[in-house]
Amino acid sequence: MIEKMKFLSITGPKADIDRVVDTYLSRYEIHLENALSELKTVKDLRPYIETNPYKEKLNIARELAEKIGGQLPEVSETELPTQEEAAKMVDDLNSRLKELNDKKEELQAQIQTLKRSKDQVAPFTELNYSVKEILGFQFIKFRFGRISREYFDKFNSYVYETIDTVMFKCLEDAEYVWIVYFVPEKLADKIDAIYASMHFERCFLPDEYEGTPMEAEHVLDDRIKALEAEKQEVEGKILQTLDENKKELAAARTRLERFSVNFDVRKMAACTKHGDHTFYILCGWMSETDAKKFQKEIESDADTFCIMEDNHNNIMSTPPTKMKNPGLFKPFEMYVEMYGLPSYNEIDPTILIGITYSILFGFMFGDAGQGLCLLIGGFLLYKFKKMRLAGIISCCGFFSTIFGVLFGSVFGFEDIIDAVWLRPQEAMTDLPFIGKLNTVFVVAIAIGMGIILLCMILNIINSVKEHNTEKTWFDTNGAAGLVFYFALATVIVLYMSGNALPATIVLTVLFIIPLLLMFFKEPLSAMVEKKAQKMEGGVGMFITQGVFELFEVLLSYFSNTLSFVRVGAFAVSHAAMMQVVLMLAGAEAGSPNWAVVIGGNLFVCGMEGLIVGIQVLRLEYYELFSRFYRGSGRAFEPYGKH
Repeated sequence: MIEKMKFLSITGPKADIDRVVDTYLSRYEIHLENALSELKTVKDLRPYIETNPYKEKLNIARELAEKIGGQLPEVSETELPTQEEAAKMVDDLNSRLKELNDKKEELQAQIQTLKRSKDQVAPFTELNYSVKEILGFQFIKFRFGRISREYFDKFNSYVYETIDTVMFKCLEDAEYVWIVYFVPEKLADKIDAIYASMHFERCFLPDEYEGTPMEAEHVLDDRIKALEAEKQEVEGKILQTLDENKKELAAARTRLERFSVNFDVRKMAACTKHGDHTFYILCGWMSETDAKKFQKEIESDADTFCIMEDNHNNIMSTPPTKMKNPGLFKPFEMYVEMYGLPSYNEIDPTILIGITYSILFGFMFGDAGQGLCLLIGGFLLYKFKKMRLAGIISCCGFFSTIFGVLFGSVFGFEDIIDAVWLRPQEAMTDLPFIGKLNTVFVVAIAIGMGIILLCMILNIINSVKEHNTEKTWFDTNGAAGLVFYFALATVIVLYMSGNALPATIVLTVLFIIPLLLMFFKEPLSAMVEKKAQKMEGGVGMFITQGVFELFEVLLSYFSNTLSFVRVGAFAVSHAAMMQVVLMLAGAEAGSPNWAVVIGGNLFVCGMEGLIVGIQVLRLEYYELFSRFYRGSGRAFEPYGKH
C-alpha cells in the first residue's frame, strides 16, 4: 500500500527557521522540494543564502571522534548543549590537543630525520674507522657510494690495480656493492672520472656522530627509540584527554550534526518580502497522518503558518512514494524496489508479490522438513539481523511446509506421512487429445492463467488512474485482452473437463471482437480521445504491421501461459532429486546412511532453493509485473534522514 501524501507550504519570519526545523520538522518525516521550483508563480522570490557557521566545528568534532575509533557514548536530549556551548567545547578540546599534536608532529619529524641518517650510515657499518676523522682528512679525498655488481667486478678485475686509489668494500647485495675509496688530493679529479665511468653513485654521510659507522648506527638506534617512546607517551596523553572528554564530545557532535542538518534546510527554502519583514518558505510532502498532526500542533504557534494544498494540479512536483505494508509483507518490498518503486497513483504490488511468490515457491519446493528449516532459520535471521531476504525465505518456508504436507514429503521421505493431496511424480490426469499428463503440470498452468487474468485486471485499474485510453480498453493486457484471454481460458477448461462449449456466435464475439479491438487500438484510441490519427506508411503498412503485432500477441499469450509449466516441473524434479539422495543413502534397504541423508538434504535445500527462488522471481518480473506494473515512482526521502 502507498501512503496518501499532502503537499505543505510552511512559512514564517526568516530568523525563525531554525526554531521551526528543530522544534517541528525534526520530529516529522517531510520530503522537501525546492521552494524556488515549486513556487514559480510567486513574485519577489529569492534563494535563502546563508553560510553554516558551525560546519568547521562539526568537522573538527568528527575528526576528534575518529581518533578514538568513532565510538562515543550515547547522550540523552537533556544532556545536549546549545550550538554555542557545543562549538566552545570543541574549540577548547581542540586547542588542548593542538599542543600535544604539535609536539607529536615535531617528534615524528625528528624520528624521520634520524631514520634517514641511519639509512645513510647502515651500508658502511663494516668500515671500522671513525667517520668524523675521515671527514677531517686534508690531503686525502674520500668518497662514499655504491656501484652495481656488474661494474664492480669489471673494475676490480681490470682497473683497480692500475690506478692510485684505495677501495674498501662494505655492504653488498644481489645488485649493488657499497664502497669507500680514497685518493690523493692532486689525483682526485682523474680518479673520480674513472669511478664515474663505472657508474659509481655517491652517498653523503652525516658528520655529527663520533666513532665508526657501526657505533654511529647504535647511537642513532638509541635516539630513535627514545624519541618513539616519547611520541607514544604524547599519543597516550592525547587518547587520555579524549577519553576524559568523550561524553562532552559526543554531546557536542550530536548537537552540531543536528544543527548542521537543520541549517542546511535553507538550500531547499526560499525567501520573500512583505513590507519591512522577510519570510522563509518551505515546501514538501508529508504523509496525511503526519500533516494533520503537524497542523494541529502549530495552531498555537503565532509565528508559523502552514498551507495544505489539496489540488495536485497546482503543484509542480509529483508526490513521492512511501510504501506502508503489513509487517508480514514488508520484506517483499525489497523485490519491488529492485524492479522500481510504484508511482504515487499506482497499485503497490508488494502484497501481490508476497502471496504469489510464497505460494509458487512452496509449490515448487514442497517438503515439510526442509520447509520448516527455511521457516525457522529465515525467521531467526530476520528477527535478529533484520535481513529482508531472510524474511522472504521464512514466508517461503511456511508454504513449502504446507505443500510438503499436501505432497506427503518430509526430508524426502514419502512413507512418514500420507499425502493429503497427491504425490507429484505419481498423480496423472486424463485430458482429451493429450492423454495422461502429470496433474501438477495441469494445476501449474491453471494457476498461471489465473495470475495472468488478475494482472490484466490490475493493469486496467492502473490505466484508468493514468487516464490512458489505449491501455485501458484496447491493449493486450487491457479490457480487450482480458475478454479474449478469459474466453480462451474458459473454453479450454470446459473442453478439458468434458462440458459443453458456448455457442459459435458467443465464441466469435468473445474471440474475434477483442482481437479486432487490439488490431485497431491506435485509431480507436485516437477516436475516443478525439485526436487526429495519422496513418504513417499508408493502409497497407498499417495492416501488415497490425497482422504481425496480432500474431506476436497470440504467441505471447501461448508462451506466457506455458511459462508456468516450470512450476510443476520443479515440483516433480524436487521429489526426484530427493529420491536420488535417499537411494544413495541406501534408504530402500531399511537402514539409511544418515550422514548422506543430512548432506543430501542440505545440498538440495541450498542449491534447488536458490534456483527455485530465482525462477519464481523471474516469473514475478516477466509474467506479472510486465503486464500491469510501471515502477516509475520516486522514493520518499525524509529530510535529514537519508
